Amino acid sequence: MDDLLQEFIAETRETLEALTGEIVAWEASPDDRARLDAIFRFVHTVKGSCGFLDLPRLARLSHAAEDVLAAVRSGERVPDRALVNAVLAVVDRIGELVEAIDAGNSLDDTEEDLLIAALAQGTEEVAAAPAPGASRAPARSVRVNVDLLDRMMSGMSDMVLARNELSRRLRSVEIDPQVEAALERVSATVADLRETVTRTRMQKIDALFSALPRMVRDTAAGLGKSVVLDIEGADVELDREMIEVLRDPLVHIIRNSIDHGIEHPAERRMLGKRENGALTVSARQSGNQIVVEVRDDGRGIDTQKLVDKLVEGGRDARELKSLSERARLDLVFEPGLSSKDEVSEISGRGVGMDVVRAAIEQIGGRVELHNQPGRGLHILIQVPLTLSIIPTIVVAAGGQRFAVPRQAIEEIVSETSDAIRIERIGTAEMAAVRDRRLPLVTLSRQLHMAGEAMSGGMLAIVNVGDGSYALRVEDVLDNEELVIKPAAPAIMATGLYAGQTLPDSGLPMLLLDCAGIARDAGLQFSRSHMADADEDAAVSLDDAVKALVFVDLDGVRRAVPLALVDRIEQVDGERIRHTAGQLRLTIDGRFVPIVASGAIDHAASCSVLRLKDGGQEIAYAIGEAADIVALPDELFPAATPGIVAGAMLIDGEPVELLDPLYLFAMQAQAPVAGEARPLCLLDGDQAWLRHFVQPMLESAGYRVATSLGAGERADLILSLDGAAAALPVSDAPTVRLTSDRQGGGDAIYRYDRDQLMRALAGAARGRM
Repeated sequence: MDDLLQEFIAETRETLEALTGEIVAWEASPDDRARLDAIFRFVHTVKGSCGFLDLPRLARLSHAAEDVLAAVRSGERVPDRALVNAVLAVVDRIGELVEAIDAGNSLDDTEEDLLIAALAQGTEEVAAAPAPGASRAPARSVRVNVDLLDRMMSGMSDMVLARNELSRRLRSVEIDPQVEAALERVSATVADLRETVTRTRMQKIDALFSALPRMVRDTAAGLGKSVVLDIEGADVELDREMIEVLRDPLVHIIRNSIDHGIEHPAERRMLGKRENGALTVSARQSGNQIVVEVRDDGRGIDTQKLVDKLVEGGRDARELKSLSERARLDLVFEPGLSSKDEVSEISGRGVGMDVVRAAIEQIGGRVELHNQPGRGLHILIQVPLTLSIIPTIVVAAGGQRFAVPRQAIEEIVSETSDAIRIERIGTAEMAAVRDRRLPLVTLSRQLHMAGEAMSGGMLAIVNVGDGSYALRVEDVLDNEELVIKPAAPAIMATGLYAGQTLPDSGLPMLLLDCAGIARDAGLQFSRSHMADADEDAAVSLDDAVKALVFVDLDGVRRAVPLALVDRIEQVDGERIRHTAGQLRLTIDGRFVPIVASGAIDHAASCSVLRLKDGGQEIAYAIGEAADIVALPDELFPAATPGIVAGAMLIDGEPVELLDPLYLFAMQAQAPVAGEARPLCLLDGDQAWLRHFVQPMLESAGYRVATSLGAGERADLILSLDGAAAALPVSDAPTVRLTSDRQGGGDAIYRYDRDQLMRALAGAARGRM
């Protein structure tokens, strides 16, 4: 039977047992408003539940009783004996129907019209002859106070810790086999009790999702929109208290998605979208956490609008405009901020995502936003399962102890094993574990712990669902079943931890969030073939010239010498733009020239190679990295010069090799830092020269000044309309510009760029 219906039956039974006595007491004291209100609330609750669960007969009876009780509350009816008998008869009939539903039996409905008529008329005769009561099914559930469940869980946790300590102490001494067998039986019993007690607080998340279809329908209709809701993972179980805490934040997020995100049908048609907006709500378990995701295909978040709203509220415009796109997106959590221009019943009052985040962080969870302007918003809510007990592996890093969920670990190997080889790609490390090549994350370095991580430790091969990586730790200490509780909000907000625990040693310990560590390290697992390298191809890597093979944006497999690769990293596509006539990447507070052999999706993240030749740096946008290989001896040269030097056969497949010389040459616009550059002294219309001429000269490699410092001398002078006469006497060659389109003498028209650059180059060569 459906869980919601079963819960309705259990709650209705419990209330009915006490309600008949309350009705009789109310008859004796009709002025007792509190009793009348309690009876009214019961029939009102039954009516609402019946409408939701599609129980029309119960709904009809409870609705009639509610109308009569409402009339009594308003003073229109007097609770005489006839009315009380009629109410009692209806309550009895509700109980009979509930038992029939539970047993799967059917009841004749001929007498229900008489019961409703008795309520309306107050006729004692009709109400005095109710149908015989249906036999009640044996009770299969009992309602328990949540505080009592908490005490049971706390006691169970203490029992597990005591069992752990006893087991640890007995392992250090020689014990009688019978004692060891008794300990095993105790351990099995504790494990069974632990599972049972934990399950008492668990409930399917469908209890949270079940009300969403109606809410989405009503909200969309009120806004003149059409939204199709898709719910996934309703069978996932979560602590009942967590479900209650999540209820309001989830409703707020979904209403925001419909109001702010999903466009009106007419606007969606203009944008080439379907008229019906798509909204997906899903839940899944990830280790010791539940992940609830809300996706829509609307307009996403306009981060510039958020900035404008805060500027209007008095925030510093310069500070806000200098923020990265990720930091701008986080502005949605600013207290009192609303991107809505008008106030409605749904939004615009400035009570928003800050309240949502505060509620979720209070239970040790966190909220993440992934924005795709014009395509929608993806919100992830991560919360702990419950106060639970899970098997863990205890590891050491940076002089501290950490717990790792045992289910996330595939295997643990020693870094010194012959089957392990550590490789580097620029600043990144890879671990070749037998026939697999995995990204390597050093735990102490990732947690910014003091001291340099030493090699020669242990590698835990961690699986995070989409892929695996190697986690380097100093040592593996123990395996324990630990009681996990949410850590402080500031700790959980880092995304690196899934909770805290107190092992039998008495020293507090943090539980690592393996997926969070992978995200913090920038690992991407969309390329499954990267972990399945061919061992034969790697045999000669130690002695041959290495290259990184990747799939380019145009789908072609290419390679670049590994010595040039400083790092591979993910960047937002919108940070790659055509600026000043060249494709540039904005990163680390500066411009880096970037080369792309295909279209870049500016609305999504992009993988880039950071290439360095010792002086210059350029970036190269790629689709995905594939492998590290040894370059073959035979190269088939390209027919014409370009970014591709030639083609090779690697594992029987053609791979194009990039030409580093061509790549760096085509991006070189200015001399390398430290190289002598001619100094050009400007004189004349200062504003025009600074805004029109100076950028052109600097991009061509000249140093530009409007006056000379002590000990400086100009290599050439650029004069506008004869102003050079005002400069100090100098033997530097002078190039004169004129506003006259026809020029004159040796003067050059001020907008003749080609002639100007040739004249400057000739003057600089003659001087130097």
